Amino acid sequence: MYVANGVHDFVWFLIVGGFAGWLASVLVTGGGLGILADIAVGVAGAVLGGFIADGLNWYVYGFWGVLGISIMGAVILLMIFRIFFGSRQKIVVR
Repeated sequence: MYVANGVHDFVWFLIVGGFAGWLASVLVTGGGLGILADIAVGVAGAVLGGFIADGLNWYVYGFWGVLGISIMGAVILLMIFRIFFGSRQKIVVR
């Protein structure tokens, strides 16, 4: 059934995007941004990474390749945001 397969693919897309966004935000900012922001950064990073890979004629196969390109794109995206908007430090009350 195509609808179930489409929903399954979409859920995996969000899970991988969330993980890629979270890992990229940990690498760039030192901590996660929150689940919705991590998913948004990961999905946008996957799109950006796909464009970069296509422009460089890189062929990405499998889960690990897609995850790596998504993380690369998300890191680049967060670095661009940091250049334009600066670093926002989290205030931790203890």
